Amino acid sequence: MLLLLLRDDIGIGGVAREVDLYRHWYGQFASGTFPPGDVTWQYPPGAGLVIMAPGIVPSLTYFQAFVALALLADAVITLALAHADSERLTHGAWFWVCGLPLLLHLPLARYDVHTTALAVLALLAVNARPTAAHQLGGALAGIGAMVKVWPALTLIGTPRGRTTREAWTAAVVAALALLATLALLFDESFGFLRQQGNRGIQIESLGGTALALARAADVWPGRVEFRYGSFEYVGPYVSTLGHFALLLTVIALGWLLLWRVRARRWTPATPLDAAFTAVLLFTVTSRVISPQYMIWLLGLAAVCLTSRSTVMRPAALLLLPAAALSSLAYPTLYAEVLSGAPSGLTVMVLRNGLLLAAAVLAVRRLWKETVTTPAEG
Repeated sequence: MLLLLLRDDIGIGGVAREVDLYRHWYGQFASGTFPPGDVTWQYPPGAGLVIMAPGIVPSLTYFQAFVALALLADAVITLALAHADSERLTHGAWFWVCGLPLLLHLPLARYDVHTTALAVLALLAVNARPTAAHQLGGALAGIGAMVKVWPALTLIGTPRGRTTREAWTAAVVAALALLATLALLFDESFGFLRQQGNRGIQIESLGGTALALARAADVWPGRVEFRYGSFEYVGPYVSTLGHFALLLTVIALGWLLLWRVRARRWTPATPLDAAFTAVLLFTVTSRVISPQYMIWLLGLAAVCLTSRSTVMRPAALLLLPAAALSSLAYPTLYAEVLSGAPSGLTVMVLRNGLLLAAAVLAVRRLWKETVTTPAEG
């Protein structure tokens, strides 16, 4: 992965350019403000801490320090999973170690490995016995939510009662404390909110694949434009499709709340399985499925596989070919994906089809395991 990052010449190339953007933002943080009026800044304030961290590492350039911290986050995830595996004779660590390189060098040039480390540690802590671990897990989830929102979903499956109260209270306190501190120290802490509403359909999302198929069939006359830091489709019905995607996300949230109310049985794997299912649902219904989203899913799937009682093995295994196809889509065949060529379209249909199948499978198995009675099953 390091060698590929140094060469950075696969397909469209330029995977490491994102780190240059992070370095640009670091310069603005150093002057005491979040990026003002920058449409590419779409992250909660806690992300600033991750982006500032490489700048304070001594004796290394920003790029070198960023990659070193990404490797450190990867090592933390691996060690945490290996420790969980050692107690249960499971294979979560192997899934992570073998799955992450399927994304080639992309994980080393994005800050999603750092965020995934927070989510993995939060899930493992919440699933431990001591009260202090539940509070630590909640705090890590809260901090993760301030870094990239989705780690808050790791608490969706916490057992009812004391564990939920401890974890959620710690999450709220940690998130608010971090938010207040950053708002006090930096200007434009909430500027990212202005950049969310106008986002369209990114070409790698499920909606984007539907539009690509329609364009290939000459029934939709839209085009691709670079907007809000990614390539999106522009044309008739895009806004409607974007609103429909948001509606599907709301429906997914409603299903998760209904599941939590209806769930009757909690196994040691239920909090892990629920978190994985939640993030998978929010991924497939998103208007944007950037390739780094696969890092989140691989990490949460690996946590599920640290428990012998998980029901997510089939869904987790679907992520491995999906990750490989993601690397074909970006950066290997990204020019073909942008142009809508048959090879690019085929890769996107297969990748998104696997993600959708994994989501359906995860929803079905979680409901059957925790809600449906044996007689109903």
